[in-house]
Amino acid sequence: MLSKEQRRTIQHNFHRMISAVKWVIFSILSGILIGSVGTLFDKAMTFVTGARADHPWLICLLPVGGLAIVGCYYLLHAQNDAGTNLVISAIQSGDHLPVRLAPLIFLSTLTTHLLGGSAGREGAALQLGGSLGSGLGSLLRLDEKDKHVMIMCGMSAAFSALFGTPLAAAIFSMEVISVGIMYYSALVPCVIASLVAHGIASMAGAVPETFVISQIPDFTVISAVKISVLAILCALVSILFCVTLHGTEHLYKRFLKNPFLRVFAGGCIVVLLTALVGDQTYNGAGMDFISRCMEEATVRPEAFLVKILFTAATLCAGFKGGEIVPSFFAGAAFGCLFGCLTGFSPTLCTAVGMISVFCGVTNCPITSLLISFELFGYTGVPYFLLSVAFSYMLSGYFGLYHSQKIVYSKFKTNYINRKTS
Repeated sequence: MLSKEQRRTIQHNFHRMISAVKWVIFSILSGILIGSVGTLFDKAMTFVTGARADHPWLICLLPVGGLAIVGCYYLLHAQNDAGTNLVISAIQSGDHLPVRLAPLIFLSTLTTHLLGGSAGREGAALQLGGSLGSGLGSLLRLDEKDKHVMIMCGMSAAFSALFGTPLAAAIFSMEVISVGIMYYSALVPCVIASLVAHGIASMAGAVPETFVISQIPDFTVISAVKISVLAILCALVSILFCVTLHGTEHLYKRFLKNPFLRVFAGGCIVVLLTALVGDQTYNGAGMDFISRCMEEATVRPEAFLVKILFTAATLCAGFKGGEIVPSFFAGAAFGCLFGCLTGFSPTLCTAVGMISVFCGVTNCPITSLLISFELFGYTGVPYFLLSVAFSYMLSGYFGLYHSQKIVYSKFKTNYINRKTS
């Protein structure tokens, strides 16, 4: 005869098992649905990027494309869309995340890339996956808290399908919301959704981004000091990246209050900058540039600054896309420059620069480490670990996303619960 306490324990274990089965099913559905959409998005992005490379004159249509993007958002009453900030707010405080944002971000990001705006794709994937995850949660009649988990599942699935880093994708959606606190209740759903989405993308022929570091020096005191200096400088670059984007957004809104005028002017600025540069190195996401840094170990000294300027001019004007790959670009350019000037393995410094600036702008050290493993392998682990640690601490309370909360101090075990600058 079982005691009352034993019966209660069995009952609780049964309910936990039912909940686990439920989330396995829901996360598989999320991975299949959003992974398929993310794979389609990846194919479309590859197509429009190739089209722009074949027809460079398309850059002249960027201001008109900006008007079309803002017009679509107005027609669907989404003119106040805050991008990834809205997705983060939806998880933190239950803000409404309409599913209609999914086709909007899909088409507007493709338009931005086709016409030569400087933007990434992973940030768009977070918004795409988050809105689809929210819609799926509503369809399944989940309560508010479970819907938050579905949003994180969607973010992980879309990120994984698009960038090919399932480990980092599974953790990023849990880590980026509140710095210092991980939403571990979403661990199993996000892991399953990420892996399923990665499988969908792989079956569709998507090739994950990987890079080879040609020279990794022995990890000594001297090399540790050099990589620490690079990480400290990259933390400053990440602050510059965030301040430039936020400052440019403020300037646009101050002097160009009408969003149509703002996006048209922004498009004209990007066209003018492109003409001044003389080529389209800084347009689009910039993964080709990163590959050249890794292979050729050469870079123009001003490249990281120019990419930041292009990205700020594009995204802050109202064009759509992500900030993550541009941060990779800026970090890779700065890291390669550091390596060339110091003679310390420019390819390793390129990789460390990428990861360090990404960590600084997102405040996500665990995700940064996982991305370094998936992009560059495990040989350079001591360098990645040291650089991520310094970049996370010294980037302060700056960040790409205003909705992101710093729950615990980076310097003491203090609860501060403040938003990023």
